[in-house]
Amino acid sequence: MTVPEGIKTQFIEFIKLQAFDDQYISRQEEKRILEVGVKNGIGVEESLSLIRQVAADKGLVVERDAEEQAQAVLERAASNDGKVDKKEFEEAVNLLKTATKGKLTEPEIKQRLKKMMEDNAWKAKEGGLFGTKWYSAI
Repeated sequence: MTVPEGIKTQFIEFIKLQAFDDQYISRQEEKRILEVGVKNGIGVEESLSLIRQVAADKGLVVERDAEEQAQAVLERAASNDGKVDKKEFEEAVNLLKTATKGKLTEPEIKQRLKKMMEDNAWKAKEGGLFGTKWYSAI
């Protein structure tokens, strides 16, 4: 079903409004945007596409996309031995911190990445002779 151009334009303006104050679309805001899209006859996939299009055009941060970038870093780190070391984890933390433009605190970022590792059954490489329990401390 084709969505009338007027509704699509209004929806795009709604997306811009959601990120107006902080240039950031959180997962909660994204869900709300998708709900409004569905109510206006715009499918979820098309709504997601429009969110990403507006984000790219206006330099907005979409939290889901930023987290996917960080997950790719962790996935690459765990691909060889199923483990992520502290340096690789910090790389993902810094990437997510930069990508979210400081909207998430570092402790919150670390918690999210730890959960991501647990959800994917990736282990932390910690300990050793002079190692620390960096992962356990999160």
